[in-house]
Amino acid sequence: MVELFDVFAPELPDATIKYYPNFLNTKEADLYLEQLTKETPWRNDPITVFGKTYPQPRMTSLHGHTTDSYGYSGIVMQPNPMRKPLLDIEQKLQAFTKETFTTVLLNLYRDGQDSNGWHADNEKELGVNPVIASVSLGASRYFHLKHNSDKSQRLKLELTHGSLLLMEGATQHFWKHQIAKTAKKVGPRINLTFRKVLKAH
Repeated sequence: MVELFDVFAPELPDATIKYYPNFLNTKEADLYLEQLTKETPWRNDPITVFGKTYPQPRMTSLHGHTTDSYGYSGIVMQPNPMRKPLLDIEQKLQAFTKETFTTVLLNLYRDGQDSNGWHADNEKELGVNPVIASVSLGASRYFHLKHNSDKSQRLKLELTHGSLLLMEGATQHFWKHQIAKTAKKVGPRINLTFRKVLKAH
């Protein structure tokens, strides 16, 4: 039986966002952070934005149950096998959300200078209204959301160690999100974004 968690579910137009700060307890989150930091085959791909190519300001690793590739911003990644820590987190996530996932993209933010610019998870391989389940481990970072057309609609959330952020419904159609750089001294953070990648037809 899955226990109930505290939840923050802001009322936003064209979006369904739910934030669970205590998805993993501290002991679980500490263990997964240590395991994934050591065991993950991290890579640093060049990314092309507005015609300019430069190293991504973070490390990444793609893992999945299938061999289906996943691409964004000119990068095409082939999934590595799912390792035990990822399977353990996924099992807990699927029991809680009743959603199934095929793939998880890991991002390692080494310090405050690592970031992820404004984007939406709207690649065609994810389907029409994808469910994106984002689990955070390590240092807290601020997650920014902004509406594509209504400039008054913005949200800033602090994603803490062991937390879960769910983005559902039409969120990816109408909103963009980012993890901005910070001048504050912050430790490493690993973010796991579980998603369902559909097979190409």
